[in-house]
Amino acid sequence: MSDSKKYAVFGAGSWATAIVKMLCENLDEVGWYMRSVYTKEHLLKEQHNPSYLSSVEFHIEQLKLSNDINEIADWADFLIFVIPSAFMQSELNKLTVDISKKVIVSAVKGIIPESGLLVGEHFHDIYYIPFENIAVIAGPCHAEEVALERLSYLTISCADPFIAQAIADNLSSSYIKTKTSDDIIGVEYAVMLKNIYAIAAGIAHGLGYGDNFQSVLMSNAIREMKRFIKKMHKMKRNINNSAYLGDLLVTGYSVFSRNRMFGNMIGKGYTVKSAQLEMNMIAEGYYATKSAKLLNQKNVKKTQLPIINAVYAILYENKDPKKVFKKLVEKLD
Repeated sequence: MSDSKKYAVFGAGSWATAIVKMLCENLDEVGWYMRSVYTKEHLLKEQHNPSYLSSVEFHIEQLKLSNDINEIADWADFLIFVIPSAFMQSELNKLTVDISKKVIVSAVKGIIPESGLLVGEHFHDIYYIPFENIAVIAGPCHAEEVALERLSYLTISCADPFIAQAIADNLSSSYIKTKTSDDIIGVEYAVMLKNIYAIAAGIAHGLGYGDNFQSVLMSNAIREMKRFIKKMHKMKRNINNSAYLGDLLVTGYSVFSRNRMFGNMIGKGYTVKSAQLEMNMIAEGYYATKSAKLLNQKNVKKTQLPIINAVYAILYENKDPKKVFKKLVEKLD
């Protein structure tokens, strides 16, 4: 792949801002689409995102900013989508340019609700992107630590190893280490599932469970993740690799985890709506919980998912977290 390929990021949240920062370490110009006119104007004037990772200052001459999704999609060769899954389709509906020859990179952590598909599958089925031109960015990597330039790791998954390596090279720096993988479906499911388990960890913390229980919860979570992914996409993979286990652990334990924060609020007695209103960021795990539940129900042979089922009961069936976790405790080992 040529270094002359143009990269663009779609979205203006914390993870999108972090990815733009990473790309700016290696590229002369980075495209950046954001829906908010205010955010764009603030960036142009103040050189930082007004709402997310405001400590990160950009050299404006490196950025091609636009509120027009078609302008950026037409300009770039690599389109990195970092829009929350619940709002992805409404943004994609604005596309009028042909993106079938582009490389699509998903940094989205969930299922597209309208299609019930992973982001990669959605782009393949709806926008006719070949699977070899679809990639996924996975952690373990929190946006806040990228902003602080703390050592972090990324896994880039793609069926085409040359595309995967090109993306990895353009995200690498002294504080970002990258590796590649060909398990695009498995990694994308792992990225989705880890947020559900982080909500579970947060609920447990909010209810007063300690570190001993948290470790049992996380060890059961990785086994549950393995069962789910194997059922959805069977191939040889090491579930203990950083794209799976590592990303799960950092999302489940970190103070920067918005999904853990959301779960913690639920455990402390907040309603789902009140917790969502108080948070300034999207907890992707809320939407992922419903998607995972529905996907499992569609299988003839359903996978045992006690943790996901517990989180679903709390978030979508208004069950008492204390009672749900009291039953969950007996199913863990």
